[in-house]
This record gives sequence, structure tokens and C-alpha cells, in this order.
Amino acid sequence: MPETDAVFFPKDELLSFEEIERLARLLVERCGIRDIRLTGGEPLVRKDLPQLVRMLSGIRELKDFSLTTNGILLTEHALALRNAGLKRLNISLDTLSEKVFQKITRRPGLQQTLDGIEQAIACKFNTIKLNALAIKGITENEVCRLAEFASQRKLTLRFIEYMPLDTDRSWQRTDVLDGDQLLGILKKNFGTPTPIERDDPSQPAEEFLIGGNRVGIIRSVSQPFCEQCNRLRITADGAIRNCLFSNDEVSLKRALRNSAGDDQLIELFQASVRTKAASHGIQEDGFRPPERPMYAIGG
Repeated sequence: MPETDAVFFPKDELLSFEEIERLARLLVERCGIRDIRLTGGEPLVRKDLPQLVRMLSGIRELKDFSLTTNGILLTEHALALRNAGLKRLNISLDTLSEKVFQKITRRPGLQQTLDGIEQAIACKFNTIKLNALAIKGITENEVCRLAEFASQRKLTLRFIEYMPLDTDRSWQRTDVLDGDQLLGILKKNFGTPTPIERDDPSQPAEEFLIGGNRVGIIRSVSQPFCEQCNRLRITADGAIRNCLFSNDEVSLKRALRNSAGDDQLIELFQASVRTKAASHGIQEDGFRPPERPMYAIGG
């Protein structure tokens, strides 16, 4: 997020918990969706979030239910989330250095994130994954430290190539610490990584056994996986996005608040899927990043 002038929507512009549950239930019960993830921005700033978790975890056909968080508020909320039915957590951890943490996030808070991770472990979530941005010139020295941190706690670590979703629009291709470079750093310190076969072709992470622990690499920039992508996003203010990098949105909120029936809502989803581009286009001439920065889309 920017250091100043961050945009927060008024509450009445956000989908209510009841509206979110209606959409989720419709997608699961009638459209075959089996995996829901709550993301942000930072989802834990939403008041009474465990209530929403309880509502969504009650959808019987839902097979996988997770949340992505920066971890800063996790110490306070982890137990309530687990008790409400949340099964999995993805926690952003780009560095173990407070100085680097502040350079990337523009705010202090590393220790709060580390405390949140320990609290999540104590709450015994089914799975906890750590997500780390890979940024050239900033995070090379963090790669092995993070791998050791995750291995000591038996947590899966995933490195994500830096994508053009920054608030400042300053991203350059040369800023990307790519998958091959990451593997080179890890190989030098831990030996040759052992590839793990993917269980699901739509899984974005290439996984390896490194030092006895699972480490994933998401090559969003250097080796896009758009052909296998099966994800849709609903933003906090009620828009469908069929691609993280799309500049087109379809408003669900307007339909919901104009008393749209279930069939009408399903048609909006289907229409959005039909217009999904073949690729995100980062490598193409004329690529234009989305108007919304990442913190306003949801990872």
C-alpha cells in the first residue's frame, strides 16, 4: 500500500457478509466451485471476519477454504478463525530483516508477523504456507534464511516472482528475481532441488524438496501458467475479475442490490469467464497494468 493516500471504501460500498455468502453458496452449489480463499488487501482488518468464516465454512460442498494474510493481526485472530472453520492459511513473509520488511511494506511490523505465524502453528491449522516476493536487488539474501525458517517449522514456503501490481507503477522486468535464479541460490546452499509432481495442473506453484522441506516457485512472469488458470476474483466492493491483470470488471454489487435472481448472477459469472483473455500479457508490447493496485484486488 502507499505510505499515504491509501483508498478505503465506505462500508456501504463493500459487499455485506450476507451478500458474500449468497455469491459463494451460488458458485459452490450450482457452478462447481470447490475452493474459496479470502484475501485482501488485508482481510483481518474486516470487522468480525470470523463470522464470515463461519458462514462460508457451513457450505457443505466446499472442499477447501483458506485465507491469505500479512500476519500482523494474526496473533489476535488466529484461534477465532480456526474455531470458525478456517482450514488453511497463507501468510506473506518476504524477509526476516526488519529493515528489508520496511523497505518492501513501507511500514514496521515484522515481529508482529512472526508472532502471528507462531500463533497460527499453535492453533494447528491443516496447512500453513509462507508466501515470499522475489525482488532482484532486495530479497536475494533472504531466500536461504526464509527456507531455513520454514524448514525449522515444517511450513511450505513459496517464492512468487515480483509482478507489475505495485502502487507506484514503477515495476520493471529487470526487478524480477526469477525462478531459475531462485533455484540457483537454493541449489548453492542446499544441494540440487528434487522436483515434486503436481497433484493439480491448475496449481500455480512448481514444488521442490529442498533440505527435506517443500518449497514452491510461482513463475508468474518468466513462465506464465495462464492456460491452466481456473481462478476468479470477487473484489471487496463487489466486482468480478477474471484475471489478476484484467482492466475489465463486471459489477455484482449492482445486480445484488437491484434484486437480481440467482440465474442472473450466474449469467454475470459466465459472461465474465467467456471474456477471459488467453494470457495476462505481461510479456507483450503495450501491456498495461490494471488500474487497481494489488492491495485493492486481492491475491
